[in-house]
Amino acid sequence: MKSPESTEQLQRYWRKRILISLWISYAMFYVGRVNMGVAIPLLQDEYGLTKTALGGVTTALFFAYGVGQFVNGQLGDKFGGRIMIATGLILSAVFNLLFGFSSVLTAMIVIWALNGYVQSMGWSPSVKTVANWFPRKVRGKISSVMGSSYQVGAAVSLILAGLMADYVGLRWVFWLPTILLVIAGIHWYIRGRNAPEVVGLPSIEEEEQGVERDEACRDHHLGFSHTLRTVLTSRPIWMVAFGLFFLNIVRYGFMDWAPTYLFEEEGATISKAAFKTGLMPVAGIAGTLLAGWLSDNVFKERRAPAAAIMLFFLGFFTWVFIQTTGAHWAVGLLVLMAIGFFTYGPHVAMVTACPMDFGSRKAAASAAGFIDGMGYMGAALTGVVSGYLVENHGWDTAFYLWMAGALAAGVLMLMLWNYRPKIGEYH
Repeated sequence: MKSPESTEQLQRYWRKRILISLWISYAMFYVGRVNMGVAIPLLQDEYGLTKTALGGVTTALFFAYGVGQFVNGQLGDKFGGRIMIATGLILSAVFNLLFGFSSVLTAMIVIWALNGYVQSMGWSPSVKTVANWFPRKVRGKISSVMGSSYQVGAAVSLILAGLMADYVGLRWVFWLPTILLVIAGIHWYIRGRNAPEVVGLPSIEEEEQGVERDEACRDHHLGFSHTLRTVLTSRPIWMVAFGLFFLNIVRYGFMDWAPTYLFEEEGATISKAAFKTGLMPVAGIAGTLLAGWLSDNVFKERRAPAAAIMLFFLGFFTWVFIQTTGAHWAVGLLVLMAIGFFTYGPHVAMVTACPMDFGSRKAAASAAGFIDGMGYMGAALTGVVSGYLVENHGWDTAFYLWMAGALAAGVLMLMLWNYRPKIGEYH
């Protein structure tokens, strides 16, 4: 039997290893999909495509991603993160490679939709893995760390895509991510493990009860009926899911269309437009850390209060962005960073801590898949609708759509202000 000291040392080693490996892996998923925001103005110029048509390409990814989240959330609870995340990364590499060769709109839509589906193999199994390895008392902090992965991934994707667009050409906006995604998939498969039980450590429940473990075993799946029932009968999960639907309207409105706006309306080069947009998720890291600290320490493990407050500020700064159009570039940059700060704080709480808390660790992937899937229905809406609004009614109408999304999400999270999930067997 392992001594308590050796068990504790192994837990520290494995938790650090899993968190670092998972952080890198999920950051790489964003390198394989945020690149489209930089490619849009280049695709317009090279192939004469309209904003509405290119909005359809982004909508295809988001819709397929949302559907995939519903499916892969369930599969993530059954099969765990190691195989699903590695498979998703490598298949996303394949579809980025193919998109780099595509020149016909129909092919672009199909390939990017397939990319969206395999991209959905990343987040839900990641949440499941975190829920298996980390106890509830630290999930706010760990969620903040995990949230910073896709913020850094988004920033790196925008910057790399901007550099590729300016110095190598459109096709390398997709081909460079192909290389990085393959490396990331192999790295995760080698380094990742689904749960403590797999390496002979006590599960979260056993750890809380002081139970030692002598041998490795599988992470037990309670069945699809359990995971589906847990998700579909939970009012808080439904409310967070609809909140994310509205939040992703503004989040992906800015992520996918801000580079085009800065390129067309402010005369920035595509690399500078990508760099400025990339500062949004960078600023979001600070917002994520603040939201995690507030939920763990000020609001005593309640995730909704911090999210609601930050969402109302997001709506306000989206309005400020409209009012400061044409101001000094530094003003616009600061407002964009404020938008990133108040976007990612609530987003991380809604897609990471809330699924683990409300779904329990045994249904964490299912809850995350349902919530994130609903969120990407909102992203799908903003893709084609934003393109249509900009093309036919001007940029301000798109910004007002995004502002409305932030305020609607804030109202929904406000309604969960006092909610704290009951502590059950598998939390």
